[in-house]
Amino acid sequence: MREKLDLLDRRRGESEQGGGPERLKAQHAKGKLSARERLDALLDEGSFVELDRFVTHRSSDFGLDAQRPYGDGVVTGFGRIDGRLVYVFSQDFTVFGGSLSESHAEKICKVMDLAVRNGAPVIGLNDSGGARIQEGVVSLGGYAEIFLRNTMASGVVPQISAILGPCAGGAVYSPAITDFVFMARGTSYMFVTGPNVVKTVTHEDVTMEQLGGADTHGGTSGVSHFTCASELEVMAGIRRLLGFIPSNNVDAPPRGPGRDSRTRRDESLRDLVPDSPNKPYDMHDVLRRVVDDGEFLEVQADFAANIICGFAHIGGFSVGIVANQPAVLAGVLDIHASTKAARFIRFCDAFNVPLVTFEDVPGFLPGTAQEHGGIIRHGAKLLYAYCEATVPKLTVITRKAYGGAYDVMSSKHIRGDYNVAWPTAEIAVMGPKGAVEILFRKDIADSKDPAAATDQKVREYTEKFANPYVAAARGYVDDIIDPADTRPRLIEALESLQGKRDRNPPRKHGNIPL
Repeated sequence: MREKLDLLDRRRGESEQGGGPERLKAQHAKGKLSARERLDALLDEGSFVELDRFVTHRSSDFGLDAQRPYGDGVVTGFGRIDGRLVYVFSQDFTVFGGSLSESHAEKICKVMDLAVRNGAPVIGLNDSGGARIQEGVVSLGGYAEIFLRNTMASGVVPQISAILGPCAGGAVYSPAITDFVFMARGTSYMFVTGPNVVKTVTHEDVTMEQLGGADTHGGTSGVSHFTCASELEVMAGIRRLLGFIPSNNVDAPPRGPGRDSRTRRDESLRDLVPDSPNKPYDMHDVLRRVVDDGEFLEVQADFAANIICGFAHIGGFSVGIVANQPAVLAGVLDIHASTKAARFIRFCDAFNVPLVTFEDVPGFLPGTAQEHGGIIRHGAKLLYAYCEATVPKLTVITRKAYGGAYDVMSSKHIRGDYNVAWPTAEIAVMGPKGAVEILFRKDIADSKDPAAATDQKVREYTEKFANPYVAAARGYVDDIIDPADTRPRLIEALESLQGKRDRNPPRKHGNIPL
């Protein structure tokens, strides 16, 4: 027995060497952690249980029969994050460049199946050059098996991807299906085809960073949801994210620590909205004053900044927040903002996270670029997502709620549960000046002083329509509240909606306007 145990120890030691000390040294020289170091940083200390550590590839072509490292380039298993079960895989770039083989794919598929079966999140730490060329179509089949599981697990368990190296080709499509993507500046890259192929096909000279770096995907494409300064920051970010979301689509989201008083009022909210309707303000200032301890985890912070999406706790309740941002493009809805918010709303709805909407929206962005880019179709995604959502939906109208955007932003008419307005709210078909110019064009043109006539009509229109009281008289908002009371009123509503049960009609699935 002693000899067999010694053999086991030796082989366990070999399995933890990856591609060997030289390749590990090269990995560190690039500012990257090893596959196992990443897991140590991500999981609770001592909680990781490895699976399939002795798996090897089965290929013998192109000299592969001489290299059969244990684990075949990916470390898989399960562990804990703040005591909660998670399933993980961590690709090892020191072994065949993290390339995906048949065995490599089978290991990933196993932990994904276990995650779904046991109702736990699955976290992928990706560092792969793509399919293992030496295995040909077999490796492509392995990717397809993973893609299928990503799709079947969608909306069942949270799926989180960290991009921690140069991921190309098939290696980027699995993360794209998952719920959230993290990237680290300087070491993370995602692209379907790399710079060399781009230059060959299109004659464009582009660097890896420009083509698919963390800032590119965080701010331009919107592929990445969180851009971090380092790999350690990525791991901390994943741990923080899990503090707001449940383990599966049946569980309730985790409660916050509850340090902040549920009755706390904030009178500074009364002065945040400027008197002038054309003057911007930062909606983040509103959110920080309302949520527990001022802590807000923003999603896609650098993409489509005219709308804010993210997680917080309010009275200990985990909530997903969607908020127009008057400080960027006046808070208008455009193509990117619509798709960003729609995807976030659908995640929250799938995982029982209540939605809180802060509304200050002048409408949809006009122009040929938006129309030709399909703003009708993309704006409809946001409308569809709100209409479809059955979780508790709360809305606070801080200022503008104009036109079709009023309908879209979780209005009472699309099953909003609790809709309130501040006294500064303007709920109308359009802004007073635009409305007056249409309604009274002839009267103004015929007047002796068109400017004075315009001002008079604007005042009349504002008094009659551009306020929250007409909507309140119809029951379209449930109350007009003192801004200082926003937090306690939202907490009261969240408490009352804990038992909400709402169902959509029986169907295979809807046809969202993709």
